[in-house]
Parts: sequence; structure tokens; C-alpha cells
Amino acid sequence: MSRLIPLIRFGVLADPQYAPLPFNAASDRHYSASLDKVAAALARLEHEDLAFVVTLGDLIDRGFENFEKILPLFAASRHECLFLPGNHDFLVANEHLPHIHAVLGMPAPYHHFARNGIRFVIIDGCEESVFATVGNADRHAHVRRRLAGLEAKGAVNAKDWNAGISATQFEWIRDVLDRASWDGEKVVVMGHYPLYPDGDHNLWDSAEVAALIASYSNVIAYLNGHQHRGNLGQLGKTWFVNFKGMVDTRDENAFAIVEIYEDRIEILGYGREDSRSLQL
Repeated sequence: MSRLIPLIRFGVLADPQYAPLPFNAASDRHYSASLDKVAAALARLEHEDLAFVVTLGDLIDRGFENFEKILPLFAASRHECLFLPGNHDFLVANEHLPHIHAVLGMPAPYHHFARNGIRFVIIDGCEESVFATVGNADRHAHVRRRLAGLEAKGAVNAKDWNAGISATQFEWIRDVLDRASWDGEKVVVMGHYPLYPDGDHNLWDSAEVAALIASYSNVIAYLNGHQHRGNLGQLGKTWFVNFKGMVDTRDENAFAIVEIYEDRIEILGYGREDSRSLQL
């Protein structure tokens, strides 16, 4: 494959957090404006040759009924549109909690797929959280104990709007990455929560999961949202890219096209999103 021709191109959105709510002056978040921002982003991406468009969590800010208002925008796209949930997607009435992954069209809370010879791994950072486990007393108590333990240690990410993963999911990630390594596949992992560098928005298990991912030389990137100001880091040979929140600011949008080449990753940023050239 020529260095001039990408192996794959795909679109990325993060944190639209749509809801018909007044703007939050303290954080400069404009929830109701996200319908127009998503529509504008998808209209721009409609002219591109993309394998898919992925939204890295927090499609809504709250309220299950708001999925019905924003998802039709994606359904009208000619591209395959993929989703994974963030913490705000679980801010719904308790009876809707078991249906979040289904309404987002996900085959499973964590899963993987291949496109153009690249293995994409979707992790479920909301698995062990105070907001997703409300309907299960045992799981909720377990999560509360986890959070209390982090708080006792003074962990900067010991927040109830962060979350963690189970030992079962951790081993599943290891198994998927083992198989991809054996098969000689490049891997891109995607989740809602940052893993690296350290920060107060990170997954509770961020250090362990980042170290696992970076231990595989074929894992070229981890992509996430959640921390709306964005971030970038590299651990081993893996780039950790935190995309900016679409909900922030009244008028500026934030989305990107990611191009993966044999020797680099090109991120073409729109609006507030940064453009980057990341060497592999």
C-alpha cells in the first residue's frame, strides 16, 4: 500500500450531549445546539469516502426520549454510524437503563470488528459505574465500594461520573489483542474515557488498561472523548487521542476525519478539533 493512500478513513464525533436544556454558563456547554452541530458535521462528512462514522459517547446529556431526537440525524447518513455509550447516556429513568446499548445499535457492550485489515476494539468503560448499575443492588454496592476505595487512596479520578471495567472485560481485551497480534493486524481501541495521560476524567482502571494496550506493538491508537478540552499522549508505540466535546461553545463545532496509513495517523480536525500527524 502506498504511503499516499490511507488504509482506512473514518469520521469521529465526541460528546454532543444533546438535550433541550438552557446552556451551562459555567462550562460553556450548549446542549440544544448539538442537533444543529451534529447535522452540520454529518453534512460535511457526507462528501467524504469513509468506512464509518463513530460517536465516542455522550450522544445525549440526559433523558431517554432525546435519543429519538438525535439518532434520526445519523440514520439519514449514507455512512455506517457506530456508537458507544458515555456516562451521560445512562442519565435516564431506571427502566431504560437495560436498553442503552440496544438503542445505540450495539451488538454487545464490548465487541470488536475488522475493517480494511484493521481490528477495531470497542471497550465498555461504563461497565462498573454508579449510573449504569442502579437496577442491580449487588453490582451497585460493588461499584460503590470500588469508588470509596479510590477516594480513600486520593485518586484524582475518583469521581462518580467516571467508571471502571470488570476483570472479565480486562481479560477479554487481552484475548482480543493477543489474537490480533497473532494475525498481524493493526489495532485501534475506542472507548469513552481517557486512559493516558493521567487525569481526573480517566477510567478508574486507566493505568492498567493503558499499560495493557501499550504492551502490544500493533495497537496503534486508543480514541476517546469525555474530557471535553481534548488531550494527546503516547505510551510505547500507542497514541492516545482524546477528541474535544462537540457540546462546548455556542457556535464552534468539533469533529474529525481519521486517516490511517502504514506509517502514520492523520487527524483532520474541524472547528475546535485539532489536526494532527502522528507517526507510527
